[in-house]
Amino acid sequence: MFKDATSQEIDQVLNTSWQAFHQYRKYSLKDRAQFMRSIAAELENAGDELIQTAMRESNLPEARLRGERARTMFQLTSYADACERGEWLEARIDTANSTKTPPKPDIRKMLIPLGPVVVFGASNFPFAYSTAGGDTACALAAGCPVIVKAHPAHAQTSEMVAQAILKAAAKCNMPNGVFAHVHGASQEVGKALVTHPHTKAVGFTGSYLGGKALFDWANQRKEPIPVFSEMGSVNPVFLFPEKLKQSAVEVAKQYAGSITLGVGQFCTNPGLIFGIDGDDLQQFIDTLGSEIKAVNPGTMLHPGIAKNYLENKNKALAQAQVQTIAESNTQPAANQGVPTIASATGEAFLNNPVLHQEVFGPYSLVIRCKDLNELLEVVRHLEGQLTATLMATDNDIINNDDLVEAVKNICGRFIVNGVPTGVEVCLSMHHGGPFPATTDSRFTSVGADGIKRFARPMAYQNWSDSLLPDELKNGNPLGIWRTVNDVLTKDKI
Repeated sequence: MFKDATSQEIDQVLNTSWQAFHQYRKYSLKDRAQFMRSIAAELENAGDELIQTAMRESNLPEARLRGERARTMFQLTSYADACERGEWLEARIDTANSTKTPPKPDIRKMLIPLGPVVVFGASNFPFAYSTAGGDTACALAAGCPVIVKAHPAHAQTSEMVAQAILKAAAKCNMPNGVFAHVHGASQEVGKALVTHPHTKAVGFTGSYLGGKALFDWANQRKEPIPVFSEMGSVNPVFLFPEKLKQSAVEVAKQYAGSITLGVGQFCTNPGLIFGIDGDDLQQFIDTLGSEIKAVNPGTMLHPGIAKNYLENKNKALAQAQVQTIAESNTQPAANQGVPTIASATGEAFLNNPVLHQEVFGPYSLVIRCKDLNELLEVVRHLEGQLTATLMATDNDIINNDDLVEAVKNICGRFIVNGVPTGVEVCLSMHHGGPFPATTDSRFTSVGADGIKRFARPMAYQNWSDSLLPDELKNGNPLGIWRTVNDVLTKDKI
């Protein structure tokens, strides 16, 4: 339906975006926030037609998509509020002191926008991580124009959302080029967008291969640029002995729901579960298997994801010493993912890198370690993750400090007695983690702190008060929080 953008079209889009940047960066925090709120309103105005289109393209149910659109609107409005509050600017002011030797100059620092940001839509979230999703909202809040490359799996949905954004831009008198939308199924489109000299940052949610390719292209440029790729995760869960003895059945039922939620198509799906071999772990495995058998297969987002799930699952199950514990009792239809649980020993896991790899779908592998020492060794061989979960009592945590500290080293969100699925949109959320979960573990793609990804520090030295940005002026006309001479305050200077 949609043709891939040509190199000439991409060049024109980026040139227009670059011109828009020099205007949009000067728009006030209030004006940026109003633009974002207007986008949220236009998404709601798009009505049922948008939901029905997304249902046809993604195979996601209506209730899920209505909830996801609401989440996307909340992201836009909450990030707009954060944009306007200005705390993300990290305004720092150190006033001059002529009595020092040598005299101390007046220095004032804040974050300023990077420039045009290219955002790649995600396959599994047609709203919340795509055209008007979190990356787009954060970039607009930072003062950056956005160019979105639609995900081919929901291109029409992306086009409709793009039109809503452009309608909001016109209503808010935004500069031409503050937002652009292109299509492209080929790698050449993505490479052209990332390597264009006017692109100053990239946001991506998807596979390791896709995110790493963007990262490599960006770092091979004459002027390297930051790429914020969120590339998936197996989100390990650790079953501690006392907790398992107390509630193996309850925990197993809880995790059956988490593993199969949304047909397992979340980047926070718990794909690896670790425990100490014995009767308690066996009870957990038996209960988990019984629960999984009762879950019906679900239609996956698109045929490509269904095909990859089947291939990757079969590859994992074919490995030596891997035992299939349970599969859904219901035969699947076309493009459906069959809920599956398998098991292997800690020794097998340590010796086989294939077992470490993500299987994107309703699948999880239970690893039976012979003792806590082997469990610690396993943790030390795990790569970076978005999340890690301890199912543990307080005593478990207190008595296993080395293990807890080792798990802390590999994750961005550390959960106790919960499930990793479900990512709350709030300022304290961190949705990121050590490589290869993301390309930069210092930043989050969920929550208003994500705005900082698309900004850089600028220090102003000895500038006249009248020429300074409003954010740094003596009178603090925006009324934002600033650190003045090492004191956090909203006071005037």
